[in-house]
Amino acid sequence: MLFKLLISHALCDFALQTPRMAANKNRHNRPTDNALPPGQRPQTIWPYVLISHALIHAGGAWIATDRVEAAAGMFASHVLLDAAKCESWWGVHLDQLLHVVVLIAITTLLTV
Repeated sequence: MLFKLLISHALCDFALQTPRMAANKNRHNRPTDNALPPGQRPQTIWPYVLISHALIHAGGAWIATDRVEAAAGMFASHVLLDAAKCESWWGVHLDQLLHVVVLIAITTLLTV
């Protein structure tokens, strides 16, 4: 199960996360969408992008474990960890380590 969750994490955090999503999930960045209709001002989109990214992870965890509890835990932890990274509370290395710790915790809780 841990290997399936690690594969899901790699797909969701790297292959499925576009550069636009990575930039726009950070509340400190201006939206990078240059395709606004004429006259429309840029709007705050980071909460939607961050939540969408976390939902993609939740879907991957659900598929990997067939447990909604794993999906909920992945969703909540991913929102919190990525928001903290965007606040520069830690960098990418600690962020990835903490995500793996969450995957280990989910595996442990589901297999005990």
